[in-house]
Amino acid sequence: MNWYLDVLKKYAVFSGRARRKEFWMFTLFSVLISIVLTIIDSALGIQLLSLIYSLAVLIPTLAVSVRRLHDTGRSGWWILIGLVPLVGFIILIVFYASEGNQTENAHGPNPKLAPAY
Repeated sequence: MNWYLDVLKKYAVFSGRARRKEFWMFTLFSVLISIVLTIIDSALGIQLLSLIYSLAVLIPTLAVSVRRLHDTGRSGWWILIGLVPLVGFIILIVFYASEGNQTENAHGPNPKLAPAY
């Protein structure tokens, strides 16, 4: 859960790098929360809760996605390839799953080597 909260603390931070674990844990918790809220919305006969949640995590999702692309040495603008139907989504998944640069790149030092707080 700390990975999810760390991304929310960096709400609109598009600079720097994000580890694979940070990205995928945030994605996992976000999907689980969305599923639960959708079930609650269905039980109540409304779709307000899931809509509010989706809007609330839109910017953090974009930010962690850009930071993940930075970790692989790519520009954050690569996120726009997701607009290409089907193929773009697959390419993004491959980028997100790729191991980050082991050394410092243009976007900062390796987040795996960052000191623990």
